[in-house]
Amino acid sequence: MAKKGDGRKAVAENRKARRDYHIEETFEAGLMLVGTEVKSLRSGKANIAESYASDENGELFLYNAHIPEYAQASRSNHSPRRPRKLLLHRREMHKLIVGIQREGMTVVPLRLYFNDRGIAKLEIALAKGKKLHDKRETEKRRDWDRQKARLMREKG
Repeated sequence: MAKKGDGRKAVAENRKARRDYHIEETFEAGLMLVGTEVKSLRSGKANIAESYASDENGELFLYNAHIPEYAQASRSNHSPRRPRKLLLHRREMHKLIVGIQREGMTVVPLRLYFNDRGIAKLEIALAKGKKLHDKRETEKRRDWDRQKARLMREKG
């Protein structure tokens, strides 16, 4: 979730991403949206849990992100799962495309939010998939940290 006071209103979060991937580097990307998509996002309805970014002709697109249709819109409504172009600086885009072409790297969305100026932004990460034993190790470490914190609170 967005931190209190940082001016960011979180719309959707991909909680599975940090469990399933080793996050190498994060980027902030803009999204090319149509008007009904922005209105639907402002109502707080979106799902980026199963989405991913891929390059197509030197540009990055977000696939499989679900932004539901806006209820008050007429026939000019958008398609809920259409590919959406990501807006990045050229160097950032080049870094991501090179990362995609490497073995095992992928671009996953972490969080969809509105920044302090009211513009929809997507936090994406260049990540490497975790193996099953890595996921178990992360879960063990998290459980141990929780137990350690509980013991420290009890002892004073």
